[in-house]
Amino acid sequence: MKGILGRKVGMTQIFDERGDVVPVTVIEAGPCFVVQKKTMEQDGYQAVQLGFEEVEPKRLTKGQLGHLRRGNIPPLRYLREIRISEKDEYEEGQKITVSIFDVGDRVDVVGISKGRGFAGTVKRHGFHRQPKTHGQSDRQRAPGAIGSTTKPGRVYKGKRMGGHMGNVQVSAQNLQVVLVDPERNLLAVKGAVPGARGGLVVIKEARKQR
Repeated sequence: MKGILGRKVGMTQIFDERGDVVPVTVIEAGPCFVVQKKTMEQDGYQAVQLGFEEVEPKRLTKGQLGHLRRGNIPPLRYLREIRISEKDEYEEGQKITVSIFDVGDRVDVVGISKGRGFAGTVKRHGFHRQPKTHGQSDRQRAPGAIGSTTKPGRVYKGKRMGGHMGNVQVSAQNLQVVLVDPERNLLAVKGAVPGARGGLVVIKEARKQR
């Protein structure tokens, strides 16, 4: 399983070899370091912990610094885990760059979606509006009845209602890599990826290859 951490730069468009316009998202990916390797014998699962974005030591706690110094790794702002299989070969302290991907590869990009604050059911879940007639004055965007009468006499769990919208982990699956630039640590994938500009994203080998 190949994977790397990066920051979303933004969207643009490029032209392919046929002259067609391709909308892409540019990601500043890596370089990352393998901070720790989890094994089935010791941890019960197989994964690697990747670190990204060097910072001043004063930005980290002593526990974080000690964890990184164990592998002679510079202070890093972000640590994330990526599951691997037995055949994947990683070593602690190994440096990973965008060169692990090639043009045409399929990847999954995981990020935190933009936060929209409190939103009603129309915006959050796509509910229809209520009729503008028959005497209603302020019920146009209201959700309507949320429960039954005596049976069950309560509101079901998971009922779609107004609430905090966005700011959750979202995965964009099976995106195509259209540009790899190891010199500038840039990766471009076809289509949109979750999150705002400058947000942290995890790029992994696609699980659902089409």
